[in-house]
Amino acid sequence: MRIRATVAAVSGALALSALAVPAAQAGDHSAANLHKPTSAAEVFGTAAKGSSKAAAATRAATAEPVISKVVVNGGKGIVLGTTATKTISVSVTASHPDGVVDAYADLWHGTDPSSENTIDGAIRPNEDAATCTKVNATTSTCKLTLTIDPRYDLYKNSLAGTWHVTAGALAGNDTDFAWTDFYSTARVQRLSKLTVNAAPEPVKKGGTITVTGKLSRANWEDHAYHGYTGQPVKLQFRKKTSSTYTTVKTIKTNSTGNLKTTVKASVDGYWRYSFAGTSTTPAVTTAGDFVDVK
Repeated sequence: MRIRATVAAVSGALALSALAVPAAQAGDHSAANLHKPTSAAEVFGTAAKGSSKAAAATRAATAEPVISKVVVNGGKGIVLGTTATKTISVSVTASHPDGVVDAYADLWHGTDPSSENTIDGAIRPNEDAATCTKVNATTSTCKLTLTIDPRYDLYKNSLAGTWHVTAGALAGNDTDFAWTDFYSTARVQRLSKLTVNAAPEPVKKGGTITVTGKLSRANWEDHAYHGYTGQPVKLQFRKKTSSTYTTVKTIKTNSTGNLKTTVKASVDGYWRYSFAGTSTTPAVTTAGDFVDVK
């Protein structure tokens, strides 16, 4: 098992960055432990090999592993509410003539992982080593898990949006490795909620139906849900005899995230609201609220 131990520093090109901010103390929701490894020295334990000129020359003469694919959370956005933790999977597929025996992946938010005070979010894997499955003699797919706690890891709302994905792979010779802090990106979002109520029920044909609702989303700073203001939301309808919704109109949430509009009653059917989502907040659609038209 390769131990992903924290080391203060290693020589040469494998020097590690210092902690971006102090580790969070128990009960402290204002800071996170943002230590992020920036080389294979810490992750794969290759510092000694990497510090010698002979080893560096040997690596230069051989091929690094080729990382061909990294899949984070099944390719879907990572959505978190106010308190519940979420564990996601990450798979790294890589190849090398000597095979691949370990891989690494993390998520980080910021600009430069090698400089202090430029990372404000970091999620490291749970495992000391990845579980690798051979695809063939030279290629393996290695799996890891990452657990995110919105109470600590997502301590400010500005962390919603695009995060960087680090990827690394270690060859079967325990010497050759590939590493990049900018392999791809992943989207981390604030959980959204949407409600709908169409009234009165029943209603006379030609009468007025008032459709109300509210769009809210998780606030990672106070661990509550607040209205998402000024957002376009579609009012949709389907007849009782149909399975397809059509958009009737689009309205915007008010200063508290509330929705309210009116329509004329014509036939029995279901009314719902649908929000398309933003880069920081996922799409959400309510169930249909049935209105009986007499």
